[in-house]
Amino acid sequence: MAFTLRKPKKKTIVIFVTVFVLFSAIFLGIGVGLFVAETINIKNQENFIDFAPALPTKLLDINGNLITEFSAEEKREIITLKELPPHLIHAVLAREDPDFYKHHGYSIKAIVRAVIGQLIGKNLGGGSTITQQLAGTLYLDRSERSVIRKIRELWWALQLERRYSKNEILELYLNKMYMGAGTYGVEAACKYFFGHSAREITLAESAILVIQLSSPARYNPLDNPNLARDRQKAVLDKMVELGYTTRQEADASFEEYWANYDYTRVSTSAYFARDDKAPWFSEYVRRQLETMLYGSLDLYKDGFVVKTTLDLNFQAAADRQMALGLVQANEEYKKTISTRLDAAEALYVPIVDLLSLSFGIDEIHATSETKSAKNAMDRYVKRLNPILDVAAMMFNIPNVKMITNTAYGKLKTIAEKNTVEGALISIENETGYIKAMIGGSKYDQSNQLIRAVQGKIMPGSSFKPLYYSAAIDSRKFTPASLIYDSPVVFYNENGTPYIPLNYKGEWKGPVLLWYALAQSMNVPSLKILDGIGFDAAIDRAALLLGITDPEEKRKTFPRLYPLGLGVISVAPVQMARAFAVFANQGREVTPIAILQVEDRNGKIFLDPEKELRLQQKRKGSAIQLISPQTAYVMTSLLEKTVQSGTLAYASGYGTKFTYTDNNGKKYTIPAAGKTGTTQNWADAWTVGYTPYYTTAVWFGFDRPGNSLGVTQTGATIAGPVWANYMREVHRGLPMKDFIRPSTGLIDVTVCAKSGLLPTSYCNEGTITLTFLEGTQPQKYCDIHDAGGQYTRQALDIMMQDSYHIDDTELQNRLKLPTLDMNSLPSAPPASTPSSVPPANTTNNKEDAPSNPLNQEYNPLLD
Repeated sequence: MAFTLRKPKKKTIVIFVTVFVLFSAIFLGIGVGLFVAETINIKNQENFIDFAPALPTKLLDINGNLITEFSAEEKREIITLKELPPHLIHAVLAREDPDFYKHHGYSIKAIVRAVIGQLIGKNLGGGSTITQQLAGTLYLDRSERSVIRKIRELWWALQLERRYSKNEILELYLNKMYMGAGTYGVEAACKYFFGHSAREITLAESAILVIQLSSPARYNPLDNPNLARDRQKAVLDKMVELGYTTRQEADASFEEYWANYDYTRVSTSAYFARDDKAPWFSEYVRRQLETMLYGSLDLYKDGFVVKTTLDLNFQAAADRQMALGLVQANEEYKKTISTRLDAAEALYVPIVDLLSLSFGIDEIHATSETKSAKNAMDRYVKRLNPILDVAAMMFNIPNVKMITNTAYGKLKTIAEKNTVEGALISIENETGYIKAMIGGSKYDQSNQLIRAVQGKIMPGSSFKPLYYSAAIDSRKFTPASLIYDSPVVFYNENGTPYIPLNYKGEWKGPVLLWYALAQSMNVPSLKILDGIGFDAAIDRAALLLGITDPEEKRKTFPRLYPLGLGVISVAPVQMARAFAVFANQGREVTPIAILQVEDRNGKIFLDPEKELRLQQKRKGSAIQLISPQTAYVMTSLLEKTVQSGTLAYASGYGTKFTYTDNNGKKYTIPAAGKTGTTQNWADAWTVGYTPYYTTAVWFGFDRPGNSLGVTQTGATIAGPVWANYMREVHRGLPMKDFIRPSTGLIDVTVCAKSGLLPTSYCNEGTITLTFLEGTQPQKYCDIHDAGGQYTRQALDIMMQDSYHIDDTELQNRLKLPTLDMNSLPSAPPASTPSSVPPANTTNNKEDAPSNPLNQEYNPLLD
């Protein structure tokens, strides 16, 4: 049977078309109506700065308490287009939109270029015109990255082009856009960066200003002068290419700008009048946010809510303890420097004067004229210069301003050399949450270096545990390894000798590894470094500090023996991270400050913690940096530093962490840590942790070449601040112990002198140590005979040290007696202390390296 298709009736087709057209008209009408309704108010907008209310960004601590608000509306100043010099307008056009006066609000070429860039993963330039940027800033949320948002931005750009002239749009753009450091518009930004109105801006300054539009944090000339200079040069080259200026004018202005550039000035942010309960932390977060935000997103008016990891209770404790520590450190420094200056003036000045008169060296003669000149200069810098600086700004006298800037630079240099600074950072072991942060003595416009995260400081002996952990892993060394502490010559890879000395030049003979670490002994530590090799030590230190870039790793860790004494440059946050790995069972700890960022509508805009946890999850087993067993052995070693080593005095031999619960029962939260003091007592460190938190504390100077004084070490100044802060933040927390792996470890009681299994003849005490299973001692002590004395065989074994110096001349120069084996007493020498210090020991000064014989090859003297 054949079937035939019936043609639809003509009437049906007409009905269908009619309905389709009707519904299309309805939807089109609704769409047009919505757009018209959305843009109707644009006709009534004549005041360019009142388009939308500005809301401050709020920073909240981990408990939801307000830390501070970022708001900078007072930094916007309106200026008309006619008042601006042509080269500033030309710089804006050259950088942002060369075809601004030709297009109708959008550029097909720019859109295609941006799309291609996205597809190939390269930045070929933005796709938004000046009009589109302004439209997005005024009417949309530019944090929304979607096609719909781009379409709406284009719609609003067309409405702006329809309503306003090109000059009006450009004027609004130049007054509305964010220019960095809390400034809005070219007038406020010009006054901030250059100290004068945009009416007086130079060609080179114009180029600097316009690059702030794309990335204020990245191209800030005060923070990143080299990067800003490269972008500035590119803008000037573009202006020459477009015929806005000549090559000669561009080059001359460029050279003049950098010839007069003030390298002493620090970047400031425009919100110093705000109430801030944690200014160092807030500044750290602000800088991170400025790198996270993009386009025209405005940290100071878009009403973000930033949830952070800070605990204001912890911060208050840190503020109290660091304030006390800084006062004490500066007072003690002034006492010691005064004593040193008085001694120098009494002893050396007369000698210098005598030499100057005898040999006619007028330059070093301390005449009354030179003293008067110095006093006059000091008076000018400290008292008169601030008055002149204010006058120079009020009356716009550039030459005087240059002089005052120079004087401020000199004053800043003097302050950096003579003011003891400090830093503290505290993180939660399991999460990496930054709980408290202090970046310096006082946060203000002249002191914004966040030393806790930006400082590059020698950690001294606090660095030793990092490579000790590699030694434990190697199984060549155990907590009971016997090491002979004596004068040593180490030879670097290039053949140069290095001769370390202990604190006060004292030698303690045979010691166990745990004791060498607890008492921060230098020679045994370097023997451990030599035993495992530079590669193992550097790899482990880089892993714990979070240094992954090969070039940074190479620059950070010199393959020289002073490396073992902490002659590297790291930030306190890196040291805190490294020690937190020990506390976190060997797992990676990444410090984090920002948890989430919400927009003004409560929508999550950024989720840094979620991203971090996903990254950590993707690492899989690689998140385990060292084994839990090695981490626990290191913790057991560093606990002894608190109980009987260099941190014993500061922590009250651990009793500062003893609390009483609600039932009246006392309990102690265990603590572990290490002190550090660098050459010439320039830096004092303490880094320590409990099962809850890790904290790093540092005191020192911003500029090298000064000394805190012999009385200020990691144990005496940083240690008490660390212990008192940790005592405060742990009050009320329940008892918690370090997690011990169920397998792979064994506790063994050994002879305190030999590190071997004790016998009935061992009369110098025993100690229980934790070993990696299989590395515990198997032999019984053979250095004590039936009378409790050292056997001659044991002495021979202890003295068979490949590093031992037997050069008579070297020993004489070190003022050490020549060691005669035949004259050794039958009993241990009286000067050899017991490996177990008495409970009331108070001499816990940090071992600091003294000057070696061959100063030429000792980097510690720098």
